[in-house]
Amino acid sequence: MSRLFRTTPTPLPTLARVAVGLILFPHGAQHVLGWFGGYGFHGTLGWMTGTLGFPAVLAVLALVTEITAPVALILGLGGRVAAIGVIGLMLGAISTHLANGFFMNWFGSLPAGSEGFEYHLLVIALAGVVVLGGSGAWSLDQLLGRERPIAPVTRAIRAAA
Repeated sequence: MSRLFRTTPTPLPTLARVAVGLILFPHGAQHVLGWFGGYGFHGTLGWMTGTLGFPAVLAVLALVTEITAPVALILGLGGRVAAIGVIGLMLGAISTHLANGFFMNWFGSLPAGSEGFEYHLLVIALAGVVVLGGSGAWSLDQLLGRERPIAPVTRAIRAAA
């Protein structure tokens, strides 16, 4: 189990995971909880399955990931798994923005929903840092992934087996 939580002690993945978590949490809270003017779980699920055409199972998985992955990233708990989930979300988002081209709608001159996919690529890159390096310094993964000393009794039992 400690391999899942193994991480580097450097703060670089920490910066990446906290940035992604803090940026994505409000978006997930809109979609799942209805905060910040969002439609909540059922409204967003209807939009994802009806308007976007995603299968219901994938839409539910995306919504669960949208609310749990940012929290996990902020805490640094299961950072690699959470980051992989975020990459999956961003690939799904790119599939809906691909036709709009690369650039975001920075000045609001295009109709709503006409943004490109440059933002999604940045999030994928930051999540990739966490996938490769783990949650980094100041994370629960760092605490859980530490090698613990083996008690002499346990060492003797393992040696005898």
